[in-house]
Amino acid sequence: MNKLICERIEDSIRLKQSLLEDRELLKTVEDLAVEIARCLKSGGKLVLCGNGGSASDALHFAGEIVGRFQRERSPWPAVVLNADVATMTAIANDYGYDEVFARQARGHLTPGDVFIGISTSGNSENVLRAAMVAEEKGAVTSALLGKDGGKIGKLVKYPIIVRDDVTARVQECHIMLIHILCELVEDELE
Repeated sequence: MNKLICERIEDSIRLKQSLLEDRELLKTVEDLAVEIARCLKSGGKLVLCGNGGSASDALHFAGEIVGRFQRERSPWPAVVLNADVATMTAIANDYGYDEVFARQARGHLTPGDVFIGISTSGNSENVLRAAMVAEEKGAVTSALLGKDGGKIGKLVKYPIIVRDDVTARVQECHIMLIHILCELVEDELE
């Protein structure tokens, strides 16, 4: 058991080390933080979504934005499309699961908002469709992704791609990147 524990920690360290060496990823994180700060400063909001563990990451991200991350400050607006079970199941029942986020995105997004999808495969159809709606609505589009970024990575303006096939390792990096984004935004705005 001890060997497995050490191997998983070493796997996580190796992947995070690769992020440090990925200049494009670092620049994209920085640019997205500037966009989020601009959006919030101008009265816009974040709109987030994901499936499974990525749904939990979207909720976590919003909690840091609406509550606070490290500093006492005013709350900022964030909407999580996977948070409302009644709405999701109604849309899934009437339109299909691929539309659960896109239909909500049509209702919530306004020009200048920031949309952030989270998908460890980069190919979650419901996240992809929401990103398409975000683009149509004039929102800034971004996504936290895994593997090679998939279809979503090719669509959004700010793809943050953790290039690994192991979902657990990608999710560990996503939560770290969410925390970094929150810290950068708090530094920019407060």
